[in-house]
Formats: sequence, structure tokens, C-alpha cells
Amino acid sequence: MIIDSAPDLTVVGQAADGAEALSVTHSTRPDVVLMDVRMPHVDGLEATRRICTDPALTATRVVVLSMFELDEYVHEALHAGAAGFLLKDARPEDLITAIRRTHDGESLFAPSILTRLIEHYLTGPRSHHRPPAELTARETEVLTLIGGGLSNDQIAARLTISIKTVKTHITHLLTKLTARDRAHLVIAAYDAGLVRPRPFTG
Repeated sequence: MIIDSAPDLTVVGQAADGAEALSVTHSTRPDVVLMDVRMPHVDGLEATRRICTDPALTATRVVVLSMFELDEYVHEALHAGAAGFLLKDARPEDLITAIRRTHDGESLFAPSILTRLIEHYLTGPRSHHRPPAELTARETEVLTLIGGGLSNDQIAARLTISIKTVKTHITHLLTKLTARDRAHLVIAAYDAGLVRPRPFTG
């Protein structure tokens, strides 16, 4: 009902478990899949992994939905190739925005989840990667704003450049930083000290 209420979005299929989700995804080739974590037979994380590694489904992006913000779910979803992770109590308008932004190539995580995800990468064992010297000043600016959670539209407005130019800079950043997606760019921005974790208050 939430999705059908948006004039630019259409539900092309539904599935009761992970195995059916894989079948429906193959037959309908959706732009975005909303994937539950806990399902019988094949769980949502394994289904996400199979979708994201299938050469025939490279245009399909997955947003994982869960009742729980358990760290292992978030890390597994990210490792599986998910473009985002939202809690099921997200407001309807937030869910619609997440679908649109995911289709536009962005990565979406619930604020509390993103905070914990970044803290995990900053405090846990990891390699220390700094942005390579070949990043231009503008690319560094874009990376900093991505780390601050700004959308492509907001980055374009902040830097007074076009959306197309923003996307070009992001493509260059993904290549130069060998990052898989926008979520990894956020982590790279924090890891490089371009932005710092802000206190999270409820």
C-alpha cells in the first residue's frame, strides 16, 4: 500500500520466502528489492547475496529490512552487497525516499544503524586507508559531504554543481578508493578523518 501510493513506483512482485524472492527477482527484474532478513528456506541475507552476485541482475539493488538493528545483520547485509539497511518501523515517507535514492545509486542506512556501522569500522580491526594523493580537491569535498550523509541533490546544491557532475565525481571516487558502493565511501570518509562521528542521542 505504501509503495503503490507513490505515483512513480510500482510493485512488480511479492515473495513469501528467500527462494521465492530469487525466482520472482529473476522473472520480473525489479530496480529495487525490499528484502526481509528472517524468512524460511532461504533467508534474506543469503537471497541478497545471490541477487547481488548474479551477473544477470546487475541492475537490481537490494534494501534489507529488519525488525532488529543487530550488528551481525548489518555487517552481513553490507558484505552480501545490500545497498541499504532499514528498520521496519521506518516512516512510510522514509521508505519511499529510500527506494528512490537506492534506484538513483545511493546507499541508505537508518541513522542509528549507520552510526553503529561507522563506529564498528573505526574501533574494530581494519586497515588504515587514506584517500590517495590523486584525489582532486573537488573529489575530496564530495567525499567529505558523502561522509556527512548528504544526498546527491544536497551535494549539488552545496557545491553549486549539477547532479550529473556529482555522479561523475562519485564514479571517480568509487574507482580510486576501490569502494563497492556509497556505504563504503562513507566509511572511507570517516577512516580518512574527513568527518568525525557525532554523538548519537535519542
